[in-house]
Amino acid sequence: MADRSHILIVDDDKDIRNVLSLLLNNEHYLVGEAAGGDAALTYVRNHQDVDLVILDVMMPGLSGYEVCGELRKLSNAPILFLTAKSAESDRLSAYGSGGDDFLSKPFSHAELLAKVGSLLRRYRDYKGKPSQTVVIDHLEVDLDNHRVRSFGEDVTLTDKEYAILAHLLLHRGETVTARDLYEAAWKEQFLPGSNNTVMVHVLNLRRKVEEQPSNPSIVRTVWGRGYRID
Repeated sequence: MADRSHILIVDDDKDIRNVLSLLLNNEHYLVGEAAGGDAALTYVRNHQDVDLVILDVMMPGLSGYEVCGELRKLSNAPILFLTAKSAESDRLSAYGSGGDDFLSKPFSHAELLAKVGSLLRRYRDYKGKPSQTVVIDHLEVDLDNHRVRSFGEDVTLTDKEYAILAHLLLHRGETVTARDLYEAAWKEQFLPGSNNTVMVHVLNLRRKVEEQPSNPSIVRTVWGRGYRID
């Protein structure tokens, strides 16, 4: 039981929860369910071992985006959004609120399981590797263990935010293009809209690690070329 990844399904539609729960149980995941945002927050407060949250966007009460923002105060477990919407603006809203990936309804079971497996592998890798700490000014990054501290205080990053930060640190002193950051963090082909996705995540990252996010001293923009950490 201890080795089973723990997944929380958050959706107000009982039928969808039942289908996803059956699918994930068949893959030997430990599955919890919540019918709304408040229940999801209570669940995560009571279960600190949650490894992944599958979160519906359109729900009564708190929206998925609002729930995601609150979850980020409690956990750095990856969040996979499920939504009937597929516009680029909805995708950016999902990422901007702290989500790690996005799946439009209807979706195939194979596609869902592929995304779940990918997110869990990256999250478990971050938690399981030996500590290697990098210090830059007020920022301390425990590489591969997904632990970041700013001015001595723990900072909670999303899976994608940490992947961006780690990739820039692994290429410290080099200018990294948006394409390289996207393909390293998302493990997907770079598309025309991907640059905006990277930009949103870099802005969110700066809000968490920079003393002055509007005048960053750590994650710097090299105009027309990409981003770098010196």
